[in-house]
Amino acid sequence: MLEVRQLRAGYGAINVLWDVNLDFVAGQLTTIVGPNGAGKSTLLKAIMGLIKPSAGEVLLSGSSLASRNTWDMPDMGVALIPEGRMVFRDMNIEENLIMGAFPKTKRAAMGHNIERAYTLFPKLKERRRQMAGSLSGGEAQMLAIARGLMAEPRLLLIDEPSLGLSPLIVQEIFAILQKLKEDGVTIVLVEQNTHMAVKVADRVFMMRSGKVVLDQPAANVDLATLHDMYFSL
Repeated sequence: MLEVRQLRAGYGAINVLWDVNLDFVAGQLTTIVGPNGAGKSTLLKAIMGLIKPSAGEVLLSGSSLASRNTWDMPDMGVALIPEGRMVFRDMNIEENLIMGAFPKTKRAAMGHNIERAYTLFPKLKERRRQMAGSLSGGEAQMLAIARGLMAEPRLLLIDEPSLGLSPLIVQEIFAILQKLKEDGVTIVLVEQNTHMAVKVADRVFMMRSGKVVLDQPAANVDLATLHDMYFSL
């Protein structure tokens, strides 16, 4: 479904990704793990067009995304749940969800998708009129995911959803990711919680220093070996 070919990207004169090659299979949850600074978030930004690659390309269903703008991606069935939640703090929960359905092609199904979000995240329905800026970290993360789903993505990119959350909330978030995978959503998950990430994944990539150093089916991943690779040269 999504192919990354010989991708180089970074920030100004600083290159972060070095000839990255990755394939993401439709209907699967693929986890990308690796130490801080490995290039994981940069990869998601390059896929979404938030930064422009200096070399290589990204293909979605065989078509290059080189000429696509970030704001075109929801209409192409791609949504990003960014690191740090980034909800609209001065809007309430339901207004945040409505913003997720901003693309014209998604507005007709807005009501249905709001109810779907409330079914997935009952806590949000209870607080639907509460301002997003007053939510706990876990509630804000649930809102960020629910807002992304309002665009009915076929491909969902999620960056560090468990960051700073309690173990109980992390369990809830990963249960939702499992359900979304079962519903046929293709998911690319960047995550530091390797135990939970590998448990829910179909395939695992590990990045270090802007390169892919491991590519295995999740069932074959040994966590002890994976953790050793975090710190190996």
